[in-house]
Amino acid sequence: MKTKYGHLTYCSNIHPGETWSDHFLQLKENLPIIRSKVSPQTPMGIGLRLSGEASLELIKPNIISEFQTWLTKEGFYVFLINGFPYGNFHKTTVKENVYHPDWATTDRLDYTIRLFSILSQLLPEGLEGGVSTPPISYQFFDKTDAERELRVKSATQNITEVLHHLIQIQKETGKILHLDIEPEPDGILGNVELWIHWFRDIFLPTALPEIQSQWGFTKEEAESIIRNHIRICLDVCHSAVSFEDNNTIVRLLRENSIKVGRIQISSALKVKFPEDPKPTLDSLKYFEEPTYLHQVVIQSKDGQLESFPDLPYALQRDVKPFEEWRIHFHVPVFLDSYGLLSSTQSELVYLLNLQKEFNLTDALEVETYTWGVLPKELQTPITTSIIRELAWVKTILD
Repeated sequence: MKTKYGHLTYCSNIHPGETWSDHFLQLKENLPIIRSKVSPQTPMGIGLRLSGEASLELIKPNIISEFQTWLTKEGFYVFLINGFPYGNFHKTTVKENVYHPDWATTDRLDYTIRLFSILSQLLPEGLEGGVSTPPISYQFFDKTDAERELRVKSATQNITEVLHHLIQIQKETGKILHLDIEPEPDGILGNVELWIHWFRDIFLPTALPEIQSQWGFTKEEAESIIRNHIRICLDVCHSAVSFEDNNTIVRLLRENSIKVGRIQISSALKVKFPEDPKPTLDSLKYFEEPTYLHQVVIQSKDGQLESFPDLPYALQRDVKPFEEWRIHFHVPVFLDSYGLLSSTQSELVYLLNLQKEFNLTDALEVETYTWGVLPKELQTPITTSIIRELAWVKTILD
């Protein structure tokens, strides 16, 4: 739905189903209920998650036509697609497999181009649209710096291929589509600073001469076009886990003229241990689950940071009083505490207030996808949960 500070939606990766027919069934079952509560008088945007399998189905003319008819009839529009998880995302062990295939592969390239082809058909006139995607790859896939450099080089070239596709779409349709690359702890682009380094020092020098040569742009035109089509996806849970300061993030993005494709509105799990850490540690163990990666960054009493690739690894170490843990576990944005545990809700509110001040993006997407693996006492019916999240965000933006 359109708010004063951007189009607000939620990401449909919350709904199970990897085939298009299964996912469409979930959308038809849940979206009208949600819209009736949060946007009854105006159309509501959708942040559409499509697996690789679903994208192969939806791109067929008769299937996408059926979906377009339903969107118009029910009062919805698609302006975002989540292209991060390619394969199964529910009721299976996802963990680091969420990065497969990564950006060094043609499978990721072909999948992303399919998603943009779908989005170009679904996107209403007058709106920009984005596809989110992984931060190149998972850093632990490579054993040496040389292997990682080769992966980054291949990924950079593949992302340049997507850029050509986006320029062509804009020339043919007038629609501006952007690839929203999402920093995540332990991704090769693990935080905003690493993202900017790659874009400025690796991607631009690679893409700029190629775009100039193939499309006949001046250097200034080519750089402007690249910055318009390749953007950052700012997931607030991820930046909070890494202890990134929101003011610093905004300053770095503005200093380097980086566009924000979308803000993913999310909260991380936060734990501040008291002098006797055992009761708090016992509460934290309820969040240890086998489906998703839950990267952990620990800040000591003197401000030093230590990271772990998943919660079970962090739980094996001795807990020290007064240290703070931040865990990549997307918890409900409308709650700031869970008994002895808390969330990074205050960091999220701060970022949303920066959005109100600087208008970083026109796309706001709530992304809490862990409802099915939360402790039982935090689980509620899915439509109730989504409605409550969107309503909470609207109060912050008012």
